[in-house]
Amino acid sequence: MANFIQLLIGGVSMGILYGVVAIGFVLLWQTSQTINFGQGELVMVPMFLMVALHIVLKIPFWPSFVLTLLGSGIMGYLFERLMIRKLLPGGVLVIVIATLGLSGFLRYGMQIAWTPQTLFFPHLFSTKPIELGDIIFSPEDIWNIVLISVIIIVLHLCIKRTKLGMAMQAVAQSRETAELMGINVRHIITLVFVLNSVLAGTAAVFAAPIFFVRYDIGIFLGVKAFVAAIIGGFNQIRGALVGGLTVGLAETFAAAYITTAYRDAFVMILLLVVLLIKPEGIVGIKEEAY
Repeated sequence: MANFIQLLIGGVSMGILYGVVAIGFVLLWQTSQTINFGQGELVMVPMFLMVALHIVLKIPFWPSFVLTLLGSGIMGYLFERLMIRKLLPGGVLVIVIATLGLSGFLRYGMQIAWTPQTLFFPHLFSTKPIELGDIIFSPEDIWNIVLISVIIIVLHLCIKRTKLGMAMQAVAQSRETAELMGINVRHIITLVFVLNSVLAGTAAVFAAPIFFVRYDIGIFLGVKAFVAAIIGGFNQIRGALVGGLTVGLAETFAAAYITTAYRDAFVMILLLVVLLIKPEGIVGIKEEAY
């Protein structure tokens, strides 16, 4: 039982990170019907930015964190204004191809401009294990769960209870109707891209001490988050969180009780099972095809 609880805590900590990145996929799909396959790189670039500010330039952690989020927001703004806005009329396939190209550009650009080697990032919290009887777990896992949960709750309240959040919901339901109601749809879409990038930047700071900083980490996190969004439900924000927790727990228990060699394969099998049984995702809403 002690081992099970330790794995449970570790799986939830990993899954909630996937969930934050997956929320970005859902937000973009709901408001603009776009799929951003450069989502992982929106996590990777802030990781390197945080290293540059906090490790190289020796700027204290909190100012570095704020500057990293600011840089993430600017990156999201430029991404939407310079690429998505021009390609949106071409449909989702055009955007998928473009974001795949952007993903490769950022990934290999960082490899050439900085380093192909893995960079260490200091732990944000104590690494001294906490012992409760036979149960041993990391304070880092607990803090990740608590702080990211707070971020998700604040995001949920903002979307449900603020005028801006209500405008986002209106755009998600119908862009045409939202325009008739006087909502500036383009402005809302831009804000969602900025919000997505800020969330990705936040995830980067929590993920950097766990996965370390490397140019190809975006592929790993992007794929896991995309799978999580599909498993949970691509049209529900809570689905992204459910999917992230499902993926995190599945790969953690698969690695512990089956084999570490096939932990990713087990997640993909889980994805296929969900698609066959409930294509809209665990908590997703079934949409009519026209």
